Amino acid sequence: MKKINLPLDENTIESLSAGDSVLISGQMFTSRDAGHKRLVAMIEKDEKLPIDIKGHTVYYVGPCPKKEGQVIGSCGPTTSGRCDAYTPLLLQKGLKGMVGKGWRNEKVIEEMKKQKAVYFAAVGGAGALYADCVKEAKLIAFEDLGAEALYLLTVKDFPAIVAVDSKGNSVYQK
Repeated sequence: MKKINLPLDENTIESLSAGDSVLISGQMFTSRDAGHKRLVAMIEKDEKLPIDIKGHTVYYVGPCPKKEGQVIGSCGPTTSGRCDAYTPLLLQKGLKGMVGKGWRNEKVIEEMKKQKAVYFAAVGGAGALYADCVKEAKLIAFEDLGAEALYLLTVKDFPAIVAVDSKGNSVYQK
């Protein structure tokens, strides 16, 4: 089990191989397809983004409402493929890591190789476990999207598997 810290640096990205188990600590932002669509529209209009995605990692999640005393509600991963249409442009703008579930299309994997990025798989159905790894959750944009709003999460020992490494190797192809 490798412990890695966010933001990801080039050495860390290159040291990861498809199939590696990792514990992730640091800050990542949340977004799903509706948030990605807005981010891409902002990029296309040359507008300032609500978060500097350069070097960042995104977690594809729509957290459940939190209960009293919780930092965040259950926050299991959503299907990453929902964001595939938007991901290549975000990678070109500096996104370095993604966390979700399920395979990625060839266009995303090719852009990951070009931009030296990595995709981590989180376990579906483990939302309560992941919520325990979230130490802070701060709303940063798109509040009107509800659960799909952009949050900045601070996580500690968030378990995942390297699903696609920066060389394009994929656990889904093994």
